[in-house]
Amino acid sequence: MSGWPRSWWLLLLGAAVLPGAAVFVLGRWGDEPAVQAWRTVCLSIAVQALPFLLLGTALSGAINAFVPARVFSRVLPKRPVLAVPVAGAAGVVLPGCECASVPVANSLIGRGVTPAAAFAFLLSAPAVNPVVLTTTAIAFPGSPAMVLARLLASLATAAVMGWLWLWLGREEWLRPAVRHTGHRPGHSRWTEFRSGFQHDFLYAGGYVVVGAMAAATFNVAVPQSVLDAFSGSSWLSVLFLAALAIVLAVCSEADAFLAASLTGFSPVARLTFMVVGPVVDLKLIALQAGTFGRSFAVRFCAATTVVAILCSALFGGVLL
Repeated sequence: MSGWPRSWWLLLLGAAVLPGAAVFVLGRWGDEPAVQAWRTVCLSIAVQALPFLLLGTALSGAINAFVPARVFSRVLPKRPVLAVPVAGAAGVVLPGCECASVPVANSLIGRGVTPAAAFAFLLSAPAVNPVVLTTTAIAFPGSPAMVLARLLASLATAAVMGWLWLWLGREEWLRPAVRHTGHRPGHSRWTEFRSGFQHDFLYAGGYVVVGAMAAATFNVAVPQSVLDAFSGSSWLSVLFLAALAIVLAVCSEADAFLAASLTGFSPVARLTFMVVGPVVDLKLIALQAGTFGRSFAVRFCAATTVVAILCSALFGGVLL
């Protein structure tokens, strides 16, 4: 027991304390409108993330158990600087949200893919897949420029972050929770798939719940008047909606409809909301910290936020 990672002890402590605290709060103040709103938002975020978390962890387990390492060496360019944009463009094939991309990126690293390319895929997959682009077109009818701006800004963010990792990233920042690399002789591939899927889902699910609780707290605590105060300034509105995307933690398949409803903000600010949200939000920060380590998550998420805002301003200013 003494050899367990500290994060496992934190998860066990949370599993023991949080349900009791929730029962106490909901039992005492369960009829209060604020508590009901908090409960609704928290559950909606968790339920939104669940199917895609299942998809991502299942795909992660399948990659570890069934896909030979030589497949990735053949598909991706050998030079990491070229592998980054190719991996970013490959994000269009995974119809999931950010919860699915983290365990898949972790498996890719475990299979020998350079971390820079895996991180480019992690950022692009929830932002440029066909489901997200289709919902964006539906949410902004008659505005193909918004769809194009989201696609280009998201791809640029993924590529720039991958190249930044090649330039500035350090191995000591990265603590991938990789169980093993590939199939082990004497073990059934289906057994490895099942054990890997169970491990990843239970491990990642706890961090998704923590992020959902934090986002729900923000939703309840911040009044509508605060949102109205920032809509008048072009740059403040961009920064505010970037921060709002981080704390609301809306699934990337649904964030376009929320962005379209923010009619008091400029098109560039709403684009920023849709570009930042899929690459940095509270549940994703928690999930990255649990998977790759807090040292990585703090640096990577901070840099990703800055890059996503700048790419949104660039492409939004040109196209919108």
